[in-house]
Amino acid sequence: MALANKKSVDVTKLYAQDMYANDALGAPTETSDPEYPVVITIAREYGTDAHEIGIALQERLGIPLYDNELLIRAARRSDTVVDKVASYDEMVAAEMMTFLPDRFDSRTTADKLFENLKQVILDVGSSESCIIIGRLSDYILRDNPNLITVYVTAPLSERVEIVQRRRGLTEAKAVKLIKKMQRNRELFYKRYSAGKRKLRQGKDLVINRALFGVEGCCEIIATAYELKMRELGRM
Repeated sequence: MALANKKSVDVTKLYAQDMYANDALGAPTETSDPEYPVVITIAREYGTDAHEIGIALQERLGIPLYDNELLIRAARRSDTVVDKVASYDEMVAAEMMTFLPDRFDSRTTADKLFENLKQVILDVGSSESCIIIGRLSDYILRDNPNLITVYVTAPLSERVEIVQRRRGLTEAKAVKLIKKMQRNRELFYKRYSAGKRKLRQGKDLVINRALFGVEGCCEIIATAYELKMRELGRM
């Protein structure tokens, strides 16, 4: 059984490398370029409710926020019923990573949806300054020299309180959900970056929501955005 699991992971990695090779996504650059929009991507630990931070940033900076809208656009591009993508999102990787080669066809629907999601992120991330929540956006847009990558974290106890409050769960169920969803997000990154990027890896800013709160996190990220805009002569 252990050998079979090892084989499935190797095949998945090779498949992702083929689909999302560097040539398709572009090589990273390190210097600012006035031709590129300034884009903020926010990866997050499950339960930090980074969407709240995104809303605060949208209001502070006056730029659009993209979260679930990305899935809707991806569904429309792939002619997928919008209701069906709700169960996809970043949860799909947990199941995808266990597929064996003889179940290859079972993987294609989710992979095609991600291909469309990737293109939506490339489209919005290359056309306007914006805020994008999750969905491997920091990796997909890594060739944008004006990208600001953020990771929002918080102690488990803080995240448990948020999930309990938002979902009406017991503490035990909240802990279980957090661990499951966090694992799924990590697998999503592993699968669709072909193992090249981890969820927390390589971020410009790692911010503790429990320490700074929504407004404090917003202030830190907004300051980074405004500094970049000044550097580019846009403010």
